Amino acid sequence: MPQLRLALNQIDSRVGDIAGNADSVLRWTRHSAEQGAHLVAFPEMVLTGYPVEDLALRSSFVEASRAALRSLATRLADEGFGELPVVLGYLDRSESDLPKFGRPAGSPRNAGAVLHGGEVILTYAKHHLPNYGVFDEFRYFVPGDTMPVLRVHGVDVALAICEDLWQDGGRVPAARSAKAGLLLSVNASPFERDKDDTRLELVRKRAQEAGCTTAYLAMVGGQDELVFDGDSIVVDRNGEVIARAPQFTEGCVVLDLDLPAALADAPTGVVDDGLRIDRVVLSEEPLPAYEAEQTGAYAERLDDDEEMYSALVVGLRAYVTKNGFRSVLIGLSGGIDSALVAALACDAVGAENVYGVAMPSKYSSDHSIGDAADLAERTGLNLRTVPISPMFDAYMGSLDLTGLAEENLQSRLRGTMLMAISNQEGHIVLAPGNKSELAVGYSTLYGDSVGAYGPIKDVYKTSVFRLAKWRNRAAVERGQTPPIPENSITKPPSAELRPGQIDTDSLPDYPVLDAILELYVDRDSGADAIVAAGYDAELVTRVLRMVDTAEYKRRQYPPGTKISPKGFGKDRRLPITNGWRESV
Repeated sequence: MPQLRLALNQIDSRVGDIAGNADSVLRWTRHSAEQGAHLVAFPEMVLTGYPVEDLALRSSFVEASRAALRSLATRLADEGFGELPVVLGYLDRSESDLPKFGRPAGSPRNAGAVLHGGEVILTYAKHHLPNYGVFDEFRYFVPGDTMPVLRVHGVDVALAICEDLWQDGGRVPAARSAKAGLLLSVNASPFERDKDDTRLELVRKRAQEAGCTTAYLAMVGGQDELVFDGDSIVVDRNGEVIARAPQFTEGCVVLDLDLPAALADAPTGVVDDGLRIDRVVLSEEPLPAYEAEQTGAYAERLDDDEEMYSALVVGLRAYVTKNGFRSVLIGLSGGIDSALVAALACDAVGAENVYGVAMPSKYSSDHSIGDAADLAERTGLNLRTVPISPMFDAYMGSLDLTGLAEENLQSRLRGTMLMAISNQEGHIVLAPGNKSELAVGYSTLYGDSVGAYGPIKDVYKTSVFRLAKWRNRAAVERGQTPPIPENSITKPPSAELRPGQIDTDSLPDYPVLDAILELYVDRDSGADAIVAAGYDAELVTRVLRMVDTAEYKRRQYPPGTKISPKGFGKDRRLPITNGWRESV
């Protein structure tokens, strides 16, 4: 059987930084060549970053991507890599589609290309366009209608892009019809909890359907609310794993494959789903036999808590660094939410770049002030204390506020102070709200909701506690100081805006609340289904009403890392003005 050394470059890219991304492709191609690769691959839309959203509708951006692709082909040849075929994703446009209703202006394409000999020798576009969750690809792209096949060193390599594997039909059965020896899919599939298990089973299934070894190359890094966890996978035609890359880590997976020889009379013409085989032949003859050195490795999977925590760190780091910032600012109350956000920030950008502000009021407990100081000592972050009592008293002297207005004033004073320090010193403010609070509106607009990023906005309160405990355990296992004070974990959660206040004065116990919220928010279950799952009807009605009436608040909350199947953002789009209420 012919041999082929495949290099899968699981790398990060930055949306819009076409020049920087091209440099990265060149650098990793050099690394792949040094490993003796015969075929090199990069993720979906690596040249432009992903997702580009409405940038896809700008002809200037599309043309910049196309020009950069051609330039990159020339640069690769000039660097001595002209004979090494490189597969990568980029933004293209269709040359044939005419403007018409229902088509995105300019007919952009989520495309892939093969570079060789200083030229772009093959292009193709994603056939299946996702239009669910965070994806709007019907809005942005026109689909491809070819089955691209690259013949290299006597092996036919079928090419696909991300959703081409996630949906039935299309390029997977077409790869079998084309008698391909390898199916190579380039991807930018966002992270979600438990998706790694789903992804593995998907790739196994598609390899069996395609009847050939299948390589699933994924992106890493973060883009706004999305995180990409890598986890590239190669399986044989029977679905057995040959190699699996680490999660959340840039790197190059290099492996030697024994693959079926391309047929002299390989199929041509139209195959499954009306796809037309577009075969480009680079080299008919197999490589001289060599001793396989790269047999693949299987990176151990992270456990659920470490996986979730890692995703939050990667998402926060990407948002800070890719937007040109170096430091972050957090209001530290001594509570569990701000403590977890601080720990994430220290891991993401370094404790020396994390600035905390304790802003006690007359209702702040001594232990809360002490817990904030303990957190700073444990992590090494920068802490200052600025009491809000003088400002609060000045407002109260001018306004006769009581009840909720008085409580919210304290939160808004803290928000104003954080934004003032941010403006003065150049840090970006991190909002500490969790998904449970955002769901039921348990946050103050222009108070604890201020900030440029919300690292735990997609983390339910029960998971906040779990992640804090995991991070402390991990520190102990590494011989380090646990970053989060034990008292922040064990004391009852409280906003401390009135005497003796605790969260359960207004909310159900968090395990019950989060279970209801997961059914309603993440799974779109109705009130009757939630009650049928065993929850009190009156409580369900109250919680769902709180969720529905807080939509306007969530629209004004900053972006934050998405880790669930349905986060508050592009995943979940409900009208603010809405007369529909769930009832039982």
